[in-house]
Amino acid sequence: METFFVAVLAAAGIFVGSAVAADPAVFQTPSKNIGCIYVPPYAGHPASYLRCDIGGGLHPLPPRPKSCDLDWGYGYQLSGASARALPFCAGDTAKDPKAPVLAYGSTWRRGPFTCRSRAIGLRCENRAKRGFFLSRQRSYTF
Repeated sequence: METFFVAVLAAAGIFVGSAVAADPAVFQTPSKNIGCIYVPPYAGHPASYLRCDIGGGLHPLPPRPKSCDLDWGYGYQLSGASARALPFCAGDTAKDPKAPVLAYGSTWRRGPFTCRSRAIGLRCENRAKRGFFLSRQRSYTF
């Protein structure tokens, strides 16, 4: 699993030298279709980071930025307590089949982020009430 974290954190730019700078936390939804990773702030990167990926991608799919030459449109990220959620460009995944399951009806909280798992999908937000919703049928930011 350490290799998984290193790949995800590398894509997020979350390193100090060659060592992982924080202790990440992961979870997945009961369907195992959505997986998330959280990294707390650390020296050199003052903002917490949350990324959630969904199998099958975002619906509707946002336009691919010209600067993205990796995988696109399969999740959102939040960085910090007030930033808006954004789709990301990466060559890895936050989905870990060994991650703990966040049961439907349960809430996960770390740093400035809160995620609620429901049978209809996963909703995550920061303290500024900015975030995203992911489900097989639709996805959006708010």
